[in-house]
Amino acid sequence: MRTLRKVIKWFVIVLACAFVIAQVWQPARTNPAIDPSQTSEAHLQVNPQVAAILDRSCNDCHSNKTRWPWYTNVTPVSWFVVDHVDDGRRHLNFSEWGKLPQNQKEKKLQEICEEVEDGMMPLSSYTPLHPGSKLSPADVKALCDWANAEGARIAS
Repeated sequence: MRTLRKVIKWFVIVLACAFVIAQVWQPARTNPAIDPSQTSEAHLQVNPQVAAILDRSCNDCHSNKTRWPWYTNVTPVSWFVVDHVDDGRRHLNFSEWGKLPQNQKEKKLQEICEEVEDGMMPLSSYTPLHPGSKLSPADVKALCDWANAEGARIAS
């Protein structure tokens, strides 16, 4: 029993030291500069209701306006969050909407509706730490109505 306690004690010490040392390797939490002429707001008609939904449920991962909470300063959580934000921006970045080819804009609007209707967005790992980010059925309807209308508008 005494040997087991000693092993556990040393395991905890080594684990704590590894955690402290890991804090040195922080990924870059960036918010690239935003060109207002390239944003979705400059290219799409975004009503206040949809703008509020996008701000509270989408923009942290899908724009260059990410709010980096305190826990993004803690390794290994920081690696996880930065990876999700980078991936989200690669897939859809509202701050760089104007750089998308026309056919991609229509496709992205369609994908927005599909993702929220299927409950895929926002991610289930995001909503517990971001109160109010979970989409209600009314939010989903508002986003889909907006995305479909905008898709039709830019297609014509």
